[in-house]
Amino acid sequence: MKNHLGRFINFSLAALLTLGALLSPAASAAPARDEGAVLRIGAQPFPLYSSIYVAKNLGFLDEELAAIGAKYVWTEFNSGPLVNEAVAAGTQDIGFMADQPAIVAKASGQKIQIISNVAYGEKALALLVPKDSPITAVAQLKGKKIALVVGSYAQHLLILLLEKAGLTVDDIELVNLPSSDQPGALTGGQVDAIVVWEQYISQLESSGLARVVADGTGLKKGNMVTYAVEEYAQKHPLVIEAYIKAGRRASDFIAAKPKEAAKAIAENFGVTPELMGKILEKFNFNPELTAADIAEITKVKDYLLKEKVIQNDIDMGEFINTSYYKAAFGK
Repeated sequence: MKNHLGRFINFSLAALLTLGALLSPAASAAPARDEGAVLRIGAQPFPLYSSIYVAKNLGFLDEELAAIGAKYVWTEFNSGPLVNEAVAAGTQDIGFMADQPAIVAKASGQKIQIISNVAYGEKALALLVPKDSPITAVAQLKGKKIALVVGSYAQHLLILLLEKAGLTVDDIELVNLPSSDQPGALTGGQVDAIVVWEQYISQLESSGLARVVADGTGLKKGNMVTYAVEEYAQKHPLVIEAYIKAGRRASDFIAAKPKEAAKAIAENFGVTPELMGKILEKFNFNPELTAADIAEITKVKDYLLKEKVIQNDIDMGEFINTSYYKAAFGK
């Protein structure tokens, strides 16, 4: 009887130990993975997206994705509208861009969601004229040729600037030019003004070739965002969270070590580390979508709808998805 009882006790203890091991934190702490997943990133080589370039160049993207068994493919485009075209064609899973092209893509029917902020900066988008131009105020642009990327957030700033000066787009001649061609068109006299972003603003100012007449101060916050294809994000939430974590690490690195960050990415944008450092000062790279960010993006959507730049309204609660950021940082 004692033998049977002893065997029963030993068996019960073994069963309890096995159950305890299964339920213990150590046993359940194995990290979730998405083995073999590939994230196709539609990028743009402008300092507006410096935090993502820091994340790439310093290995944060590789590390965060490798931790879940995933990797990424990086493809560069010259504007947000071009990223939209690639996403619509099914060749990219996420894209980072300014608020306007992201809203335009959603309004056109693309099944995408904004999943994080990238940056914002009122002085990082501006209207410039040649240094010796007689134009000193937006009101003097009537009848003038102004170049920008149609469909970009530069177009929205121009609308706001003209409205403030009592003008409309009908009062000027709009020229659609890639951002890389705008400095040459301005200095060569083909256009009277350009509305462009960094790095071109700082390059033109520092070289003494152009000056800023107006920027987004008090008018446009200038949110840069990342959007993801809904189907991809739903299938690969860990990949989206890893991307956001890499962006957060990069944002923190820029804040803590701006000189090192500038040195790491200056070559990507064709500027010196010193000039890159000055450009970084114009931005906040917090990837979290705050209430203020959401309100700003919504304001842009409302304006584009009013101006008939977009024809369909957007459910912003569905378009802006903060759940991936919250899951990434447990809040």
